[in-house]
Amino acid sequence: MYKDYDDVDEGMSHGDERDLDDMLNNEDDDGYEKYCYMCRRPESQVGKLINMPNNISVCRSCMQKTFDSFSSMNLGSMGKMDIDLSQLLSMLPKDMMPRSQRVKKKKKAEKKEEEKLTLKNIPAPHKLKAQLDAYVIGQERAKKAVCVAVYNHYKRVLSDEADEVEIEKSNMLMLGPTGSGKTYIVKTIAKMLNVPLAITDATTLTEAGYIGDDVESVLSKLLAAADNDVERAEHGIVFIDEIDKIAKKKETRSRDVSGESVQQGLLKLLEGAEIEVPVGAGSKNAMVPLETINTKNILFICGGAFPDLEDIIKRRLTKTSAIGFKAELKDKYDDEDVLSKVSVEDLREYGMIPEFLGRLPVMFTLSKLDEEMLIAILREPKNAILKQYKKLLALDEVDLQFDDSALRAIAKKALEKETGARALRAIIEDFMLDIMYEVPKDDNIGSVIITGDYVEGKGSPIIKMRGVD
Repeated sequence: MYKDYDDVDEGMSHGDERDLDDMLNNEDDDGYEKYCYMCRRPESQVGKLINMPNNISVCRSCMQKTFDSFSSMNLGSMGKMDIDLSQLLSMLPKDMMPRSQRVKKKKKAEKKEEEKLTLKNIPAPHKLKAQLDAYVIGQERAKKAVCVAVYNHYKRVLSDEADEVEIEKSNMLMLGPTGSGKTYIVKTIAKMLNVPLAITDATTLTEAGYIGDDVESVLSKLLAAADNDVERAEHGIVFIDEIDKIAKKKETRSRDVSGESVQQGLLKLLEGAEIEVPVGAGSKNAMVPLETINTKNILFICGGAFPDLEDIIKRRLTKTSAIGFKAELKDKYDDEDVLSKVSVEDLREYGMIPEFLGRLPVMFTLSKLDEEMLIAILREPKNAILKQYKKLLALDEVDLQFDDSALRAIAKKALEKETGARALRAIIEDFMLDIMYEVPKDDNIGSVIITGDYVEGKGSPIIKMRGVD
C-alpha cells in the first residue's frame, strides 16, 4: 500500500508515473479559478492543484488524506492496490463546478520594491504630524499623541532587545464622536509607514464557541492585509473600531458573550502571545490551515464613540455640588468639551474592565467638529471632497466653483445631522445630482458656481457658457 502520495511512484509502472506527472504539471489554464473537488477551496488559497481526468482537480492536502484513508483500510491479502484511479474518476460526472459558480482569476499586480522600515528611516513625530496635517483637519492633540505613540512603538520593535531595559508596548485607546476622524487618522498613519493595517469592528466579536467572529479573526484580517506574510503581519497595526460596544452589559442575567467575555478574550492579544490564526477564514475549523502569529510587536489601536460617557464624566465632576450659594450648577460643563476630561474610572463605570484598560496605556480624545472645521475639511485636505468633484467636472472641461455661502450652508446642514464629516458627502451628493446629470448634455457650459441658496433649495446654480465673461 502507498503510505504517502509523494512516494506513490514506488508501486507504479513507468506509464503510471508519466500519468502522475501529467496530473501535476497540466498547465491547462482558461483564466478561471480551479477548486478542489473534495474541500471546495480555490487554487489561490491551497496552492497548485493536481489535475485529474474529467476536469477534476484535487488539492495536495485532500489527496494525502485519501491515501491515508486507503492505508488504514483492511484489504486482507491484497498487497497492492490494483485499482486504476483514472478509471474510477472517469465514472464521475463532468464539470463538477457549475459555470455560474466559477470565479475569474485576479490579475496579479506588479509589486514594487518597498523600502523596509528600519530604525534609521522611521519618520520622527513632527514629520508624521506634518504629513497628517495635509489630510486631517484639527484634532491637534490627538495627532500628536498618535504620532508619538507610533514612533515609540516602532523604535521598540526595531531596536536591539538584548539590552536589560525592555520597553513595553504602547497600545492606544481613541475616544471621540462619530465622524471626528478616528479611522481616517489610523489609515493615514499606516499608509505613511507602509505597514499592513487591519480594520475590524468589535460588534461582530463574540466569545469562542458562540455565533459570530472569534477574537482571532482580528489577526486573520491582518495576515490577509500582509499577503499571508507572517513576519510582515507581526509588525502591523490593528484598529478595532466600535470598542465601546463590548462594554459590560448592565443588569443582565444571561452570559455576556459579546461584552465582558470579548474584552477578556482580547487581553492576550493586546499583551502579546503566540496565537493560532485561521488563514483565509474568520473562524477555526478542520478544513482551514492555521498559522501562529506572535502579537508582541503588533500595535493595537482601539476606537469608539462611547455615547452617554459625557453624562458619567459630568456626574463625577459635579459630585461635590451642594445646596446653597456655593453649589456648582449641573449645566456648568454643558458648553465645554467634557470628553477631554475622561478618566479610567469613568470608563470602568461605563463597562470596560480594568484589565482591558490597563493594556491600553495611551488614551486620548478627539473633539467634536464645529462649523469652521467642517468648512476647512471641505476644501483644505489633499483629497478634499470639493477637490474630488472639481476634478470630476474638469474631465468634462467644466470649471466647478463653490462660493463661501455654499460652504457655510453645507457645514450647517452637516451639523444638524450630527454624524461629523461623514454627513458632508451625503449632502453634496444630494444637490450635485442634477448638475452631474445635466452638465454633460451641453458642451457649451464652461463653468458652474454653487451658491448657498442652491444648497438650501431656494435658487439655482450660476452657469456660465464658454466664451462669455
